[in-house]
Amino acid sequence: MLLYYITDRTQFHGTEQERRERLLERIALAASCDIDLVQLREKDLPARELELLAHAAVEKIRASGNRTRLLINSRTDISLIASADGVHLRSTDISPTDVRSIWRMAGNKIEPAIAVSCHTEQEVISAKKSGVNFVVFGPVFEKKDALLPISPNMGGKWGTPLKQLRSVCQHGITVLALGGITLENAKLCIQAGAAGVAGIRLFQRGDLVSTVKKLRD
Repeated sequence: MLLYYITDRTQFHGTEQERRERLLERIALAASCDIDLVQLREKDLPARELELLAHAAVEKIRASGNRTRLLINSRTDISLIASADGVHLRSTDISPTDVRSIWRMAGNKIEPAIAVSCHTEQEVISAKKSGVNFVVFGPVFEKKDALLPISPNMGGKWGTPLKQLRSVCQHGITVLALGGITLENAKLCIQAGAAGVAGIRLFQRGDLVSTVKKLRD
């Protein structure tokens, strides 16, 4: 199961500096737990501040010695400057083809990891055609769905939130499920065909070591 931690420092308490420090501590812990991917998604930060945070995040991950990859939300330029592993694109961002061209022009011989956020099946199909590495599809569960009791056969109300996920996972591209993912329903996403799960609260709150262990058991 692939695990994708999406960051949001605003969920931490304290001053801005304290929030950044706590975020970097969480990224370091995520890397030490061998979480597969981290997306630095601090969209409100000015470019220079995001660049500094990206550099620090890369250092934390590299220090772990594990293979956790860091993707920067939307900013291919900052990903390159910080020596991150790739970029997570929105539908309004530049194309994956352009990202790879920029990457090569910068003299980087290692291909970037490129993810795209998708909300419809057609977007998943288009993302596959564009040659991305994986898509993050959601929201799979609304908040009310995430609190429903689990049905062993995924019947009843579980059929509705998982139906579209099952459908988009049939197109031969790696799909990570996002939206209302919990320890209780993550396995249902895998059973529906997802290669893994993505989330903010899932990985940013609570005992991360325990969370990762339970997801992978």
